[in-house]
Amino acid sequence: MLILSVIAAAAGLIMTPPTAELLRGIDWRTLGILLMMLCVLEGFKQENVLQPLVALAGKLKSMTSLSLFLVFCVFFSSMFVTNDVSLLIFVPLTILLFRQAGREKFILPVITLENIAAVRGSLLTPFGSPQNLFLYGQAEIGAGRFMLHMLPLCLLSGVLLIGFVFFVFRRNLHDPVSLSSDEALAKKKSFLCRMYVGLFIIVLLVIVTRTSLWPAALAFVLLTIGFADRRLLGKVDYVLLATFLCFFVFSSSVARNPSIGGFLEKAVAGHEYWWAIGLSQLISNVPATIVLYPFSRNFAGLIYGADTAGLCSLIGSLASVINYRIYVREYPGNGKAFIRTFTLISWAFFLLVVIPGLLLSRWDFFS
Repeated sequence: MLILSVIAAAAGLIMTPPTAELLRGIDWRTLGILLMMLCVLEGFKQENVLQPLVALAGKLKSMTSLSLFLVFCVFFSSMFVTNDVSLLIFVPLTILLFRQAGREKFILPVITLENIAAVRGSLLTPFGSPQNLFLYGQAEIGAGRFMLHMLPLCLLSGVLLIGFVFFVFRRNLHDPVSLSSDEALAKKKSFLCRMYVGLFIIVLLVIVTRTSLWPAALAFVLLTIGFADRRLLGKVDYVLLATFLCFFVFSSSVARNPSIGGFLEKAVAGHEYWWAIGLSQLISNVPATIVLYPFSRNFAGLIYGADTAGLCSLIGSLASVINYRIYVREYPGNGKAFIRTFTLISWAFFLLVVIPGLLLSRWDFFS
């Protein structure tokens, strides 16, 4: 994805030579907030902030209840720590617990449902996914109105996930499971853990309030981590940040090219929902959102389409690629099996939510 974004940025600069106006067209605020989020969430992973939930999973007594718990841990945590991070935490845990329980045959369907839970749970909040973070930063609406418009699809997805879990275990809903939990680890609270939770609250306030003081907040977050946990700064996903920057350059260049910009404005306007879903299958939903935004007239269609695109294919959302990589590291020869299971379950889910999403795209965010 980074290579693709660099090629796109280079092509954009060839089409439209760089100017001061192009630099002003880059959303530096979104990049700054994204950097803060990446740093803080890396700290969440390092300090096992969600470890109490991990310990609680060991107390569940049936496969159905364990699967529902894990799927909805992803669903709700993705609203706050982003879909990528929630999968990085709970998919390895799912594989570990199902191995321990001797139920490896259920790993693929359950982590696929966790993938769907990450994609659909994260759509509720402005900070649940990178595309939401970007679009919320562009929209002149409050966090409450944003979440109100995303709530119907989020609730529908939650209900459907319950149905899908029961369908997976339909032959034995009370299949017993015995697991061990680490109470000592669950109770462990370090200074760094509390620090990252505090920094996370600061980042959320910056996002929700849209304060112009975000550069000061960025400096505070980076300096705090630099003094307290300097080595973490070397672990941050700068590739995602660079990918964002390159696609911002490409989008700004294309928007300033009269012929290409004119074509896209006519083609995209009124069809944002389908364009977001379709283009995401080629370059993923985050860059597709950045590229399409300047030519969109229907904000709802663009955001609903981008948040639905991850159900169609692995490339539709980077969260799905992360899920795939976690699984094939554990089962190197099962990549095709993952894709088959993912495609079957995700497309079944997509077909149930695509029309409601299209209908909701007529609901104006700004009225």
